[in-house]
Amino acid sequence: MLKLYGTSQSRAGRCLWALEEVGAKYEHLPIAVAQSREPENLKRNPNGQIPVLDDNGFIVWESMAINLYLAEKYGKAPLWPSTPEGHAGAYQWSLWAMTQAEPSLVTILANRMVLPKEQRNENAVVQAIETLKKPLAAIESHLTGREYLVGKDFTIADLNAAAVLSIGTLAGHDYSATPKTKAWLQKCASRQANQKASQAK
Repeated sequence: MLKLYGTSQSRAGRCLWALEEVGAKYEHLPIAVAQSREPENLKRNPNGQIPVLDDNGFIVWESMAINLYLAEKYGKAPLWPSTPEGHAGAYQWSLWAMTQAEPSLVTILANRMVLPKEQRNENAVVQAIETLKKPLAAIESHLTGREYLVGKDFTIADLNAAAVLSIGTLAGHDYSATPKTKAWLQKCASRQANQKASQAK
């Protein structure tokens, strides 16, 4: 059976969403971020991070790699696209989310919710919001005339990108300036699989 290590309050949350979407049987072991550098987890991931997926002894870490693996191995079209072009779109938007959007969103979240109040930096939030404008303009333009990021159906590309942009929702970021992105994000986040995953520990 598949085992996913990591609390849903971490990047493991996006992997739980993927597991629910593919419908695979799995066991969730909600270890906390603080436990990620303990010896047992270091055996699974030498970086000392979560999430970690154990597929009958085959170990995968890095949340986006886990999700792409789950979609390819256990998902069906359209979640995992059926063409090389579709695969490229899945990789492209997953990497875009991680490299272009997530750093700014994590900065906003950290300085609005995570860090102790005396360590929060509003200037860092302002700068992150400004930096975020460029990637948000890119996805807003791409969604013009489209329901989803790759083709006409929800795919792992949408899941991965929406999971990252949901960090902004959690941090209270206002997506009103990009209405197509806001509507797409709400549509993705409201999927039953995500709702179920969000109830995990």
